[in-house]
Amino acid sequence: MEALTTPFPPTRKKPCFPVLDGLRGYLARYKRERELPVTYERLYDFQEAMPLTDAAGKPTLWDSVIYRADEMSALYEDLKRVYALLKVDGDHSIMEHVYVDRVDFCSFGNSTPFRIRVVNAYNDNQDYFYVKKADASRVYGLELEHLLSPNRLNFLTAGKTLVEEHIAGIPGDAFINHWLNDPQLSPVRVAKEMVKFNERCFVRLLGDMRSYNYVVVITPDFEGAQVRIRAMDFDQQSYNGRKNFYLPQFFKENTPIVTYCTKHLHAQTALQYQREEQTLMLQRAELAHLRLNALLTEMVPDPIAPREKVHELRASLALHYSRPEYLRCESMGELVRENLESIRRVIGHPGRVSPPGDFVC
Repeated sequence: MEALTTPFPPTRKKPCFPVLDGLRGYLARYKRERELPVTYERLYDFQEAMPLTDAAGKPTLWDSVIYRADEMSALYEDLKRVYALLKVDGDHSIMEHVYVDRVDFCSFGNSTPFRIRVVNAYNDNQDYFYVKKADASRVYGLELEHLLSPNRLNFLTAGKTLVEEHIAGIPGDAFINHWLNDPQLSPVRVAKEMVKFNERCFVRLLGDMRSYNYVVVITPDFEGAQVRIRAMDFDQQSYNGRKNFYLPQFFKENTPIVTYCTKHLHAQTALQYQREEQTLMLQRAELAHLRLNALLTEMVPDPIAPREKVHELRASLALHYSRPEYLRCESMGELVRENLESIRRVIGHPGRVSPPGDFVC
């Protein structure tokens, strides 16, 4: 087994796709679409911005923003209401002890998000949530993550505004630099999770999982620590035409962890972990089949990627899975459906090996 890593140029800025009526109806049906007291446009009306530094005094990509004195108090109170909607379905009565401490803005990336820092007055515990421009790609990515991964996600939409909860964990680049060779972590457990993460991204077509777009969650267990990798950026859901863009192992930023994993994992073991994740994804799809079908029904006609990118990707996937059925697909939603069908066929035939392309080389 060899580490297959290919440098990709920096991602070009993807257009922001509007949330169309069909998708908005889906979101309303499952209580994602709500009336919110704060919109992205309201937050964007700040007066000053000051660079935010980290604990070591180094600059970050974030600025702390300040609003007009006559607006700040009301804005912060409304942000508390948004937080209550996100966490406890709007029961503001149990949030009286919570206050908004700071609002940060990041001009980097497609979503140019606001990050709201919320503090518990009783114990100083901090939490965060994000307010972003609503983008259909990101919404599909969040919902597919909720349905097909082991992770549950809370998010809300309102018109052109998207609110996301904070995904806690060690940023992937920090994990690679400071934790990868920690003797307390089992190399095999890290490698196992990377194989599973790689497979999840590929099947549900979540792209651009460079090391700074995912987090690593470490959970102490009675024998060592368990590791889980979670995506935290869903902007590049089903947009790119390159097959390898949906395989995290192919990004040069992930080269250290891919090399580490291939060093500690036998090819047959990697195949086992890949098959385990395929089976789990199908089980999740079956449990949520009505909701997943409703989502893909809206995703199929949604033009979230240019036709030439769809055709480029379908040709690669048809070759990868040896299934000409892909060549009939005319949208990214159809390709996600076909990927699920491909792994269903693999699982349904125990003697059939998975096609090459990820950690099974």
